[in-house]
Amino acid sequence: MSQPLILIVDDEPSIRQTLSRALELEGFRTQSADSLAAARERLAVQAPAAVLLDLRLPDGSGHDLLETLSASEDGGPPVLVMSGHGTIDDAVRALHRGARDFLEKPVGQDRLLVSLNNALELDRLQRWNRDLRAELGLDGVDRIVGESAPIQRLKAQILRVAPSEGRVLLTGENGSGKELVARAIHTHSARASAPFVSINCGAVPAELIESELFGHEKGAFTGATQRHQGKFERADGGTLFLDEIGDMPAAMQVKLLRVLQTGELERVGGTQSLRVDVRVVAATHRDLEARIADGRFREDLYYRLNVVPLHVPPLRERREDVPMLAERFVAEASPRNHRDSVEFAPDALRRLAQHDYPGNVRELRNLVERIVILAEPGRRTLDASDVEPFMPRSGREALGYRPGAKLSELVTEAERAIVETALEVHGHSIPDTARALGVERSNFHKKLRALGLK
Repeated sequence: MSQPLILIVDDEPSIRQTLSRALELEGFRTQSADSLAAARERLAVQAPAAVLLDLRLPDGSGHDLLETLSASEDGGPPVLVMSGHGTIDDAVRALHRGARDFLEKPVGQDRLLVSLNNALELDRLQRWNRDLRAELGLDGVDRIVGESAPIQRLKAQILRVAPSEGRVLLTGENGSGKELVARAIHTHSARASAPFVSINCGAVPAELIESELFGHEKGAFTGATQRHQGKFERADGGTLFLDEIGDMPAAMQVKLLRVLQTGELERVGGTQSLRVDVRVVAATHRDLEARIADGRFREDLYYRLNVVPLHVPPLRERREDVPMLAERFVAEASPRNHRDSVEFAPDALRRLAQHDYPGNVRELRNLVERIVILAEPGRRTLDASDVEPFMPRSGREALGYRPGAKLSELVTEAERAIVETALEVHGHSIPDTARALGVERSNFHKKLRALGLK
């Protein structure tokens, strides 16, 4: 059994050396990175079993890397966050974004080993659970909650499309559940016993996406210390989900088209062609035809991918499904957040269904979890009055004139409402939200502080 690889991300050499030595004595392998950029390079070459992550790094915040890892297809490797300037806010924020534990520096060896071993064991059990669910078909259409006409139509389309070998292009807004649909297609296909592998084409740096998709040979570039299997190879015999295909760099679109045409690829730095048998399901929230018109997406690639188009409806178009989804999410959120079991009263469900949810199902899930965490302790049934304080403000409430208020005050309130909504739509990802709003990330962090948002 191979030794688990632990990636240590910290800008202090003495801390990296101390942690590396302690872990290697316990049978772990280690790699080190002194910045976010170095960490991303390491992660692109090889996925570690776990990450020890400092929050304060010379080129940014560890929270950004934590968000990226947590947003990956399977939640990414478990992350233990470290900080020498730890605060309660830092700890809560890190845990809310997916960290398994928060370790205050200097990190004691016993504390580190207990936390790391617990995180690795939990990760092993979660992966086993996911594999078992796939084997039993529990990621099929039954996981798509709703009885509205648009959802019933989508489920019927999935069951018709899944047994075929046709490529599928999923369209729909962010947070609408496109990956869930892709998994259902895989589960109901003849490839269900083979791997389902996914990649967010917009989240991988342009210089690394070829290696991530096709793999690389040892020595292909600086840091390539061993051969790396790409997503296509890992998905051989199964399904590859290319999320946000509309954000794929133009140069990579040409190489992807060739693989789709020939079924063959070459690893970066390699000379041997490898045959792969992969069904591709792609997804985007972009208007690809508009991108073709302005030269940002290849028309021939579009027609290769768009064999069977499926549209995932936004939540506002299936508002009657909100109560069912809310009941599912509240049942999941209570035990996950160590709260007594709670449920929504009918009037609370009606109130939840009145919002438009620009962030779709993802926004509703986040809202329900927030309500569960912050609701008054001891309340087993939450009514509309419990829900109301947490409901996002409507456009009229956020932007309307209020007698006695100064223009600067109203503008700040409107700006805060816009940023809050954008964060919900993009799953509270700082990089994605900043990119969508056209703001430099450093300036966006300043804006959040100025608006009093965490």
